Amino acid sequence: MKSTPIAAEVVNEVIDAFGVHPAGTATIRELVKIVNDIEGITGEEFIRMEMGVPGLEPTFVGIEAEMIALRDGVASKYPNIEGVKSLKEEAARFIKLFLDVDVEPMHCIPTVGSMMGGMASFMVVNRSDQDRTGTLFLDPGFPVQKQQCLVLGHSYGSFDLYDYRGDKLKAKMEEEILKGQYSSILYSNPNNPSWICLNEQELETIGEISRKYDVTVIEDLAYFGMDFRKDLSKPGVPPFQPTVAKYTDNYLLLVSSSKAFSYAGQRIGVLIIAPGLYNRTYPDLKRYYTSEKFGHAMIYGALYSLSAGASHTAQYALSAIFKAVNDGRYNYINEVREYGEKATVMKALFQKYRFRIVYDMDLDEPIADGFYFTLSYPGFEGPQLVEELLYYGISAISLGITGSTRTEGLRACVSQVRRDQFSVLEERLKLFSQHHPVPE
Repeated sequence: MKSTPIAAEVVNEVIDAFGVHPAGTATIRELVKIVNDIEGITGEEFIRMEMGVPGLEPTFVGIEAEMIALRDGVASKYPNIEGVKSLKEEAARFIKLFLDVDVEPMHCIPTVGSMMGGMASFMVVNRSDQDRTGTLFLDPGFPVQKQQCLVLGHSYGSFDLYDYRGDKLKAKMEEEILKGQYSSILYSNPNNPSWICLNEQELETIGEISRKYDVTVIEDLAYFGMDFRKDLSKPGVPPFQPTVAKYTDNYLLLVSSSKAFSYAGQRIGVLIIAPGLYNRTYPDLKRYYTSEKFGHAMIYGALYSLSAGASHTAQYALSAIFKAVNDGRYNYINEVREYGEKATVMKALFQKYRFRIVYDMDLDEPIADGFYFTLSYPGFEGPQLVEELLYYGISAISLGITGSTRTEGLRACVSQVRRDQFSVLEERLKLFSQHHPVPE
């Protein structure tokens, strides 16, 4: 047995007690629990890359607005299910200033994070036509969104987007749409976990498919503006965050406060409903809701049944954040650029010790440095590599649980890794490479 930074007997004991073998097949939250237990027993700090959580301080303007709202007594009052007026207005401004897309405040609905926005989207879109009850995922993606479909009893299909970039995308999407009974298409942009960024041509293709086959596009903008190769930080000034909303009026946008504004703990986001979709009628919605109007079914059917409204004070926080960003007083991109800078260093360290970047190209240019990157090591499949790295105090998740076809790979999130841990990371990677030599 080789001596490893984390005692092998402890790692084995925790994995055996948890009952997931290999540990790399665990869900994200299960892996968090495994690592927490190992840290608790050993007292050794891991290089935590398994969970996509903010690594920056929450936006002060949000905290201040929330405290003011609390002092004003809103905690005792139910929020309007449609949302606080100021938040709806600033959300509509934000969409115009940073996407260059026109929506009205009525189309902007607060949700308990984008997780809830996604769940509500499935509950309405996938019930709008009794003959079509599924989602086509452009993978890799966030595993829990498929779990939401399963919980709702909805079918889904997927393909690895990386293999069908650019001119290849249209034919593949049509092939999948025609063989599946899909009501919706979902993807993230930038992508979790590969960090590829769809370009205007590809978004136009998705919009064209949406119009041709009458399929609603759910665009997950969890990492809004975080393609650091472009300056997307100036309100009302191009370039704008790319979006399918330019190419179809059959879309839903999931806008999160968690990563862009480091406000994950308060569980607040905004669901943007396309104006043309908001007032559209679907008779089949009456099977579940009191109205056949899409917007009414979304707000007073799905969202009401899920939570009866998003946190009152958190709505005021997000309203204040949007206003500061819209007014140009707060450049959130300058703060989250830290993730890209850390990714540059961390990717170089992994590659120094014979790890490889799995999703390495974004069409004809190297993948951007951002919130996530992907890794592999010769001789390992993803789940086994996840488990083996636990002995070296490094945690990540297998790409296999994201819908990726690159089953040898891992997703690494940079956010929780501190700069003062870089030297520890290098020591552990060096030891790992010594224990697992790669033939020249």
